[in-house]
Amino acid sequence: MSVRISAAGGDLPALPQRSPQGHKGTFGKVAIVGGSVGMSGAVCLSAVAALRTGSGLVTAVVPASIQSIVAAYEPCVMTLGLADSEAGNSIMRDRQLRQIVAGSDALAVGPGLGQGEVQLGLVRYLLESCECPLVLDADALNLAAAGRLLASGSVSRAGRPVILTPHPGEFARLTGLTVGEIDSDREGVAVQFARSTGTIVVLKGPGTVVTDGERTWVNSTGNSGMATAGSGDVLTGVVVSLLGQNSGAFEAAAIAVCAHGLAGDAAAERWTRRGLIASDLLNFLPEAWRRLDPGETSCQSV
Repeated sequence: MSVRISAAGGDLPALPQRSPQGHKGTFGKVAIVGGSVGMSGAVCLSAVAALRTGSGLVTAVVPASIQSIVAAYEPCVMTLGLADSEAGNSIMRDRQLRQIVAGSDALAVGPGLGQGEVQLGLVRYLLESCECPLVLDADALNLAAAGRLLASGSVSRAGRPVILTPHPGEFARLTGLTVGEIDSDREGVAVQFARSTGTIVVLKGPGTVVTDGERTWVNSTGNSGMATAGSGDVLTGVVVSLLGQNSGAFEAAAIAVCAHGLAGDAAAERWTRRGLIASDLLNFLPEAWRRLDPGETSCQSV
């Protein structure tokens, strides 16, 4: 049985504390692995979202062919360009990549990554080798489904949490269920999959479900304007940032989903739901954090 967590009951996880004596190393070093030719924006959105969530250091690990594009998007984001394959996609097991993985407090993979044998090997490598908390999103989820990576035991091999952030289509590929079957019992299928794989599932959509198989949070923030390209990339950046600030995995996911929705609601007030684009969320994340200060929590589990 999974226990529902209710913010109305005072159970919303607390934000990570920020010590007045802290420095950029104190507040988490995170890396986001992704990007490909034509899809550089995804990793940019994730990286800036991590900064807007309070990470001290954020590195975008991307193919060398798009490194200059990503670096120009936001000067506060550090970049690592990996050697390109003939297809223009990053090659796994680069020495610098290994250093980034070893030195990160949390890591996300998938935004704009692309899908192919090289990327499949990269996701497998990170699942097997990364010892810090790991977030799989977008193309990393599709590759994990195609390669049956979550059934291989690699999730628990390194003894660290893995958070999955699928939309219903990606979750269908992971589970073998249809989207209709998923939508008819979102909580139930998310809980079952989290238990069977040892992961934390963030099943996106209206009433995003967050579960580790034992606890379940159903979000009530957000709006239809957030159903736009790049919105999920922003969420990935928020999740990995909170992980890097030493939030527990379930707690990081629940806080991230709530804050992401609050930012979307604030952005919709300014730009309308119809006119909202994903990059608007970045500018309204600080408003979400202001609202989530102790005594000002507005999230509720529905």
